[in-house]
Amino acid sequence: MSEFKDAGFLIRLAYQGMENMGIDAATVLNRIGMSFQQIQAKDLRTPHSAQRLFWEAITEVSNDPDIGLHLGEHLPVFRGQVIEYLFLSSPTFGDGLNRALNYQRLISDAVQATLQEDEHGTYLCNPGLTSSIHHLLVAVVLGVMKFFKYITEDAFKADLICFDFPEPENIAEYQRVFGCELRFGEPETRMYFDDAVLATPSLHAEPELLKLHEQLASEYVAKLEKQDFVGQVNRIIGELLESGNANLETVAERLDIKPRALRTRLAEVDTNFNQLLADYRCNLAKRLLAKTEESIDEIVYLTGFSEPSTFYRAFKRWTDLTPIEYRKMKQPA
Repeated sequence: MSEFKDAGFLIRLAYQGMENMGIDAATVLNRIGMSFQQIQAKDLRTPHSAQRLFWEAITEVSNDPDIGLHLGEHLPVFRGQVIEYLFLSSPTFGDGLNRALNYQRLISDAVQATLQEDEHGTYLCNPGLTSSIHHLLVAVVLGVMKFFKYITEDAFKADLICFDFPEPENIAEYQRVFGCELRFGEPETRMYFDDAVLATPSLHAEPELLKLHEQLASEYVAKLEKQDFVGQVNRIIGELLESGNANLETVAERLDIKPRALRTRLAEVDTNFNQLLADYRCNLAKRLLAKTEESIDEIVYLTGFSEPSTFYRAFKRWTDLTPIEYRKMKQPA
């Protein structure tokens, strides 16, 4: 799999949470290089690695050392996604939870939650999220609790939450927000609850709808897997570009498939190799022109062109500007 990505609705939930708190959400987005218009894109998925930048930005803008706790408290309930529909159309909360765990990628590639039991009872844990960004971890746990309460019409209640980071200074505030027993410095983060809630019936259970929702969820996951493949192709293009060997046959060989199979798999996601190669070259050239002092000759080499004249014609076709015009526009004196 290529770099982990998060579903775009997560940043939209965070934006609403910031507005609920009175935080300047536009400034936070600006600091991470995004705009309100960008986060509205239907199929948006953001790099999971950008979570650290987001939490650094919101901590600075809010000046709140417990921002994960307070943003989680003010997040709106997770609504309007196929995961919600799976829960609602399942016979019970437990059935919905087990089904949803099969489609976690629709939320984030980093989510690896499992439902388990030990001597203390039933718990949900996620080894994919750790205290490396404890604000994110806290906000996610609160968001999940809020969603489970909504799905079960307030029947869900966490009995104990274990966190894998040290006890915070403001422990009383954590206890106020979570409203249950908390433990810190544990081996992993866990949310314990009474397993009787798993039998809570859904008032919206509908077998026919459940089939449709599972089919839809499967189609969405299949689409993400196809996008993973495109990401693999782009990564190999980047590795081969300078050598001048970024062609369909070489990329297919690196993927251990035949060129025809590569064409077919790219056609399934409405693209082709030449388009991916051109897009990669274009984006790389624009980034180098806008953000570096590399010479045009060096950029010609880095983007895999054999002749400057070929690069100039291609760049003019991509942007309707010459490379020099583009650099002057992006790097005004």
